[in-house]
Amino acid sequence: MSTLIGNVGSLVTNDPSHGSGPLGLLTDAAVLIEDGRIAWVGPAAEAPAADGHVDAEGRALLPGFVDSHAHLVFAGDRTAEFNARMSGQSYTAGGIRTTVAATRAATDAQLEANLTRFLTEALRQGTTTVECKSGYGLTVEDEARALRIAAKHTTETTYLGAHVVAPEFKEDPAAYVALVTGEMLDACAPHARWVDVFCEQGAFDGDQAREILTAGMARGLTPRVHANQLNHGPGVQLAVELGAASADHCTHLTDADVDALASGDTVATLLPGAEFSTRAPYPDARRLLDAGATVALSTDCNPGSSFTSSMAFCIAVAVREMGMTPDQAVWAATAGGARALRRTDVGLIAPGARADLLLLDAPSHVHLAYRPGVPLTAAVWRDGVRAV
Repeated sequence: MSTLIGNVGSLVTNDPSHGSGPLGLLTDAAVLIEDGRIAWVGPAAEAPAADGHVDAEGRALLPGFVDSHAHLVFAGDRTAEFNARMSGQSYTAGGIRTTVAATRAATDAQLEANLTRFLTEALRQGTTTVECKSGYGLTVEDEARALRIAAKHTTETTYLGAHVVAPEFKEDPAAYVALVTGEMLDACAPHARWVDVFCEQGAFDGDQAREILTAGMARGLTPRVHANQLNHGPGVQLAVELGAASADHCTHLTDADVDALASGDTVATLLPGAEFSTRAPYPDARRLLDAGATVALSTDCNPGSSFTSSMAFCIAVAVREMGMTPDQAVWAATAGGARALRRTDVGLIAPGARADLLLLDAPSHVHLAYRPGVPLTAAVWRDGVRAV
């Protein structure tokens, strides 16, 4: 069966060969879906025949959002921590341990129910590709089961045993690093594509992060790094040096950090939900973009510091607070996320790409920033199947 989505008022292809500017914008457009893939893109007046037809009614169509940074396998609630933070207490990495205790106590069924709930919530808002990390178990068994559960729902799974030092290793972090690079890695590597580390004061320093990432790379995992969120640190430089797919957060950067990101292939993934939820300074997206760095936007959905699954919200915040234009923010939330996951089949609407599409109840993608907080999802297709 083929489906033609016609009468598209504004089409974001992210392929400049199909339209104007970096977004490859087309007006009065149509898209043909066949066998879960994009088969044709062009002017509506030139659309080929199809088995089925969807009238977009002049609305905007864009690639499904690609959320390349999320922590969705967890249990418990950190409302009290959020309330305290909003009452004047500061955010530190140690709050993660609260979720660790709840996650360890949860059953597999409870963890999977939570995961599917948040994936469904994200899909309803237009997110069709989600990366999912471990990191709330911090034992061999709990990290491995988190990845097994996540791998049932996404191919983008990340081993984050190095989220923080497990509480039972508080007095011997070197022994925990040995566990993360040894027995835990052995149990987790078969279920993961990526290896990540929280390189930050209160978590893992540069030397520890290097040891963890290189051990993961030796097992065939590709690195990504939680870098420079709370302070200036070695995370960004380490990410670029090791050829990491992304350096995530990038809130506190030196000129050398910006230059490194601009000159390498490591994507700067910005997570405005974290700054919004912790009242921290926002990263300077404009500085990165002007330097020539590739920028992605993601939710960082997690129960402690960014409890949102809304990529549209992140787009609006990035435009309002981080110096991005609406075009740049939409590109970062779609094609940018795909770059951060080293994917060429998502984040764009072009022949051969996966038919992951978001139809807005609006005439332009600009409405994602123009109308913050308003539910604008009219329909979502994933793998060519209408899911919303």
